[in-house]
Amino acid sequence: MSESAATDRIAALDLVRGIAVLGILTINIAGFAGGSSAVLSPSLLAPASLPDKLAFVIGLVLFEGKMRGLFTLLFGASMLLFVDRRDAVGQDGGYWQLRRLGWLFLIGYLHQLLLWSGDILMLYAMLAPIALALRHWSVRRLIVVALAAFTLWHGAFSLAGWSSLTAAEAVHDHRADPVTKAVVLSQYDAVAGEARDEVNTLRKPYVTMLEERFGETLYMPLLVTLLSIGETVPLMLLGMAFYRMGFFTGGWSQDQLWRLAIAGLVIGLPLAVAQAVWAWSRNFPPDAMFQLLIGFAAPQHLALTLAWAALLVLAAPNLLETRLGERLRAAGKMALSNYLLTSLTMAFCFFGWGLGLVGRIGSLAQWCFVLIGWAAMLGWSLPWLARYQQGPVEWLWRSLTEGRRIALARRT
Repeated sequence: MSESAATDRIAALDLVRGIAVLGILTINIAGFAGGSSAVLSPSLLAPASLPDKLAFVIGLVLFEGKMRGLFTLLFGASMLLFVDRRDAVGQDGGYWQLRRLGWLFLIGYLHQLLLWSGDILMLYAMLAPIALALRHWSVRRLIVVALAAFTLWHGAFSLAGWSSLTAAEAVHDHRADPVTKAVVLSQYDAVAGEARDEVNTLRKPYVTMLEERFGETLYMPLLVTLLSIGETVPLMLLGMAFYRMGFFTGGWSQDQLWRLAIAGLVIGLPLAVAQAVWAWSRNFPPDAMFQLLIGFAAPQHLALTLAWAALLVLAAPNLLETRLGERLRAAGKMALSNYLLTSLTMAFCFFGWGLGLVGRIGSLAQWCFVLIGWAAMLGWSLPWLARYQQGPVEWLWRSLTEGRRIALARRT
């Protein structure tokens, strides 16, 4: 493989990351617009219209779990790329990666405390050392262990959540006994009440909101980590294995990529549609939706994540030649800055210290804000990188890791 081809393929990794950071906003927007529970149902705060339900289901089928999965794959691959580059110049790549993760944890903690409770950076920082410790395993072992751990973890959650789904099914079919029906309805009311309380908190002045959310920031990272370890670590391991196999750097033929994409679509898309139809027909019961998303939906999440990855790598050579591809690549090179800037922008749009739109925007109208976020990321990333070597937060992260101020401006 020529040097230019390798460079192109590394550019493709940036492009895929750019699409992932845009795509993750399609799901996170519900959390900004309606609080953390809004990702479970479009009808928690008020009855949803048909267009709102359609918009919610499109996100559920195409993006929910897939963009997070894609982002996690890329994190694992990028982590290994960083380690390899450090090792190649005689430095201890594992040590330097741990330094990076320590500072990433701090950045993520401040993000969750000051802006938004849906932060993912702390999760990565806490769990990535597990994947990092296994980086010397063979590709085959990484894949086998990743798939086995993913399956066992989500299988356990599925078994634990089976009663919630069967109870929702019984209520829908009018065959639930009075106790079961009362429990299901009370769970719905409890989640809806928590959602209204969260929206009321988010509508308050900034300092008041921070005071009411401070306790949550102390235990939420641990809770999210415990719930996500069986998804996040396996996906990081798969990302590391894919990097080792040259998935992002030209090591896979087009036939191999197409086979993975088609297999992912054939397995994942029917499952995703069937689960979305089931949820819609039962009016998105929040407790059952939580069990669905954390357990039963895992096979289609993984299958469609891999399909997304393969399709984007296939499209990358041609897409990188376009102006859109150039902007997507720039957005991917500044993914951390764009992720945090998106939180700042959406928090301003929805929270009480800004425009105060939280709880007032339905699922369909939320797409207007997604498009605004996309336009911002695609609009500023390329001009910024024309003048500077890195995004501002990437620069800060690197400077903290190195323990010195890194030059930011490009040399003229």
